[in-house]
Amino acid sequence: MGPGPSDVHPRVLAAMARPTIGHLDPAFVGMMDELQELTRAAFRTRNEFTLPISAPGSAGMEACFANLVEPGDVVVVGRNGVFGERMRQNVERMGGSAVMVDAPWGRAIDPDDLRRALAARPEARLVAFVQAETSTGALSDARALCAIAREHDCLTIVDAVTGLGGVPLEVDDWQIDAVYSGSQKCLSCPPGLSPLSLSARAMARIRARTVPCRSWFLDVSLLAGYWQGGARRSYHHTAPVNALYGLHEALVMLVEEEGIEAAWARHRANHLALASGLTELGLELVVPEAERLAPLNTVAIPAGVDDASVRRHLLEDWGIEIGAGLGELAGRVWRIGLMGQSSSPRHVRVLLAALKSVLAD
Repeated sequence: MGPGPSDVHPRVLAAMARPTIGHLDPAFVGMMDELQELTRAAFRTRNEFTLPISAPGSAGMEACFANLVEPGDVVVVGRNGVFGERMRQNVERMGGSAVMVDAPWGRAIDPDDLRRALAARPEARLVAFVQAETSTGALSDARALCAIAREHDCLTIVDAVTGLGGVPLEVDDWQIDAVYSGSQKCLSCPPGLSPLSLSARAMARIRARTVPCRSWFLDVSLLAGYWQGGARRSYHHTAPVNALYGLHEALVMLVEEEGIEAAWARHRANHLALASGLTELGLELVVPEAERLAPLNTVAIPAGVDDASVRRHLLEDWGIEIGAGLGELAGRVWRIGLMGQSSSPRHVRVLLAALKSVLAD
């Protein structure tokens, strides 16, 4: 019940234990097509370029910046935690110039601050921000931020690592141009895959690049030859066959069985139950109610309570893992995940009982 990975359903583990076949085997290629359709459904998009990158969410992030940022580009970056800062670092490593729109840790990005930054830098080509900031538990209004970016003719890059499958995300309706996630959060897969989707506008920008993508492995023009090559797919890399089996099974459970909107509602209901129980224990959530991220709850550590000791007793005595704070919040908060298979009434009840016992001790 930390910030990821979440619990993995036995069906996903069983799928990953199936026999390994070749990454160009016709049966595997057929599964790849199904996996792309399931990923589109999870992102709520019809984007042709939608696929899982064969690496964790950080690679999905780097793929977006490596392909969309050219040397000299001005990119406006929303930063309200660790992962917004990583976006800034990616911009600069790709030769771009990052203009920062900062918000306090534990708060959402202010749309008015973004509007002012874009008005001051009309040459900006991209806007990047984290929808669901894993380091703080803050949920920014992706719909509003993307609308402002489009008013200024900017493409958008959105980090949905902790959001996909756990909070509303409408890639097509909100006109998001590049979005990435991770397999180990609300999708309840083991770590190691990064679902990614690029709009037609983003692909057009990539095709118009004047210099090659700085990453060979993450160059989407090369990845497209493998994932979208039809019967004549070109070899790019040896795909993690068994990991993709697991993601396929997890997305079947999410999209075709539970339903994506039902999953959003489940995460929301369990978050509200947890927040209520924490309040009864005298604990406070750091993020204001309207900006809270349902899958990741950030709790202020009470004065006089030892952070590491509580987490150690929860793990050793109760078998429950919660996360420590990062960056500015290190030593000041616990991060409690309610993601995917770890988002259930039972998880909430057991954690509250465990916290009550450990804090009493």
